[in-house]
Amino acid sequence: STLQSTVGVLVVVAAIAILAATLWLPVLRIYGTSMTPTLEAGDIVLSLKGSDFKTGDVIAFYYNNKILVKRVIAGPGDWVYIDDDGTVFVNGEEIVEPYLQDKALGDTDLEYPYQVPEKRWFVMGDHRSVSMDSRTRAIGPVAEEQIVGKLKARVWPFNKIGAV
Repeated sequence: STLQSTVGVLVVVAAIAILAATLWLPVLRIYGTSMTPTLEAGDIVLSLKGSDFKTGDVIAFYYNNKILVKRVIAGPGDWVYIDDDGTVFVNGEEIVEPYLQDKALGDTDLEYPYQVPEKRWFVMGDHRSVSMDSRTRAIGPVAEEQIVGKLKARVWPFNKIGAV
């Protein structure tokens, strides 16, 4: 009887933990190099559901049955301009990007200045020369419904545990 009740409690706790991780705190694994040096392939991160994003936040979103991770550059209604050397301006102000190693215009087919549509977010990877992101019409600005959440912490590898 004690064993049966213990197993029952463990199953309920495991189900609640899985439900919480899926709905409010998704755990994601990083693939690819579009976010280096901030995130490396193989890193495991926690994200938090929400819709209150600002420039500089790193978010995960659905694109073609995959989850991509990129950095928020601009929000709904903002004007984005990227010059030939990769310097990014939002609403006429250059944004400070200390997380970049190299600036690059990258692959883009948009005309600048570009206004971000309502309920959408303009995102870019930190490795600008290789990242496929909002600079291309193929991905474009990310709709609120596509967003999985904001990345909060890296939990693997252990030597890099900390806030994203």
